[in-house]
Amino acid sequence: MKKLELYYFDECPYCQLVLRTVADLGLKDKVVLKNIRKEAANREKLMKDTGRSTVPCLYIDGVPMFESKDIARWLTDNAKGL
Repeated sequence: MKKLELYYFDECPYCQLVLRTVADLGLKDKVVLKNIRKEAANREKLMKDTGRSTVPCLYIDGVPMFESKDIARWLTDNAKGL
């Protein structure tokens, strides 16, 4: 099973697209949500790892993926194996 962590914040429309995809695919229990506005440590980790605070960012087994449409497509393509 892959370790999935989504770095996001609620007001971001691109994050909402990914969050809707997670919900629609029934993956809420498989994706750990990391809000970068509510927890400073989440933002700091994202900055340390990637040099960016851009969200959404989905870590797949520790490897970051950016771009909401790419993330949504990856989740859709891989949902059955998660």
